[in-house]
Amino acid sequence: MSVQDDIAACRLCADRFAATATGHSPRPVVWFRDTARILIASQAPGARVHEAMTPFWDRSGDRLRDWLGVSEAEFYDRSRVAIVPMAFCFPGYNAAGSDLPPPRICARTWRDRAMAALGDVPLTLLIGGYAQEWHLGGKVPVTTRVAQWRDHAPGVFALPHPSWRNTGWLNRNPWFADEVLPVLRARVREVLDD
Repeated sequence: MSVQDDIAACRLCADRFAATATGHSPRPVVWFRDTARILIASQAPGARVHEAMTPFWDRSGDRLRDWLGVSEAEFYDRSRVAIVPMAFCFPGYNAAGSDLPPPRICARTWRDRAMAALGDVPLTLLIGGYAQEWHLGGKVPVTTRVAQWRDHAPGVFALPHPSWRNTGWLNRNPWFADEVLPVLRARVREVLDD
């Protein structure tokens, strides 16, 4: 069996998810192949992704595709774009209706094997604090990581989450759209067209 098959069969968090406000079962969303040119390291699937079994199948995905300057077909081509979250399943909501964090057991169990299966990827996009901490080390605020994008480019870009909840962040940080996105889009094209 491949690591993708092993992850898809994982039920490590069944009891944890059953105890959430959503009371759901694990449904790992596995979206990568060893030929990928871009790695999108994200947080965890949301409720819509859990239902659709397709990563970023929501408004966050629309915004992310716009940031990258790619079509839906390019984005969902597993042979070119790997989407490997820090947790492969929707973590659920707490009693207040807020997203629960990605369970750490998922990354501890699967991350090294998934990264080994991918091998060297020319471009890695680290979306949100959980992915940035795992890949870059240390607890650094997302805004700081994103602002220091030149420190890791052209191979790695730290990005805020493309959630519509972050619209305020984008409005307060116009340098992201002005400085980062043009360079990111150019790098995405370079990698995909190579």
